[in-house]
Amino acid sequence: MHDHAHDHDHSGHGHAHGHSHAPADFGRAFLIGIALNTGFVAIEALYGVLANSMALLADAGHNLSDVLGLAVAWLAHSLGKRPPSERFTYGLRGSSILAALFNAVLLLVTVGGLGWEAIQRLGRPEPVASGTMMVVAAIGIAVNAGTALLFASGRKSDLNIRGAYLHMAADAAVSVGVVLAALVIRYTDWLWLDPVASLLINAVIVWGAWGLLREGTRMSLAAVPQHIDPLAVRAFLAARPGVKSLHDLHIWPMSTTEVALTGHLVIPDGHPGDAFLHETAQELNARFGVQHATLQIEIDPDVVCPLESDAVV
Repeated sequence: MHDHAHDHDHSGHGHAHGHSHAPADFGRAFLIGIALNTGFVAIEALYGVLANSMALLADAGHNLSDVLGLAVAWLAHSLGKRPPSERFTYGLRGSSILAALFNAVLLLVTVGGLGWEAIQRLGRPEPVASGTMMVVAAIGIAVNAGTALLFASGRKSDLNIRGAYLHMAADAAVSVGVVLAALVIRYTDWLWLDPVASLLINAVIVWGAWGLLREGTRMSLAAVPQHIDPLAVRAFLAARPGVKSLHDLHIWPMSTTEVALTGHLVIPDGHPGDAFLHETAQELNARFGVQHATLQIEIDPDVVCPLESDAVV
């Protein structure tokens, strides 16, 4: 990974900034995913009317929520590439965190609606057009699994992309459950199996959505990202040449892929120079994935910094 750092020093304070390449561009994946799912919604709604199937119409509505989820994730992905402005000094990178949160909430709301319908249907099982169900659900597996694969490579490094991936993977799982339930119903007439399968699938989706919601909330509250050990970062900075102590250390996500850090280093021997700042920023990037590090150098240990206490933010 290529990094560059630029440093400046004034009145005994130095700042170091390390940047890495922007995250992978999933613009094309979003376009394909939205087009495929919009087409599938139209087909599913049409067959729902023709087969007089409320299940297919309900699933078409659910898939429409996926198109919305993908559109929101794509919008955030695009906004994140905008350059900084006087007002938005980090650009609009943080919109990816909002999109991940929105997608988590949308998943949970959708599952709530599907779960409510499944519980109601348990009390009054309805005849199912199993043949039509199987064919349309099989198309759903192909569309949703194919779309999920488009986002698979970015799901571990970008929470916003993981939200899009989870949405599609959850839908593929729903479609698999529908096909299996339709097969068994066809040969056994166990109508209760349809809502039971739906509830089991919903539980799996809630598990994934809950993780997405939890991590998105943490990011929006500027928590240290999961993949970074703050104690290890503190130990690394404390061990840098000439550093007597450090304080006011903050590590937070600027977006779902980029991390910022600020900290005060007390170096009594004098300012260590630009090379020290440049190298520290590069090491923070290489070791911990911190792309934007700003370090303040303090030289006189007898002058108490107002931010020295850990109780002060």
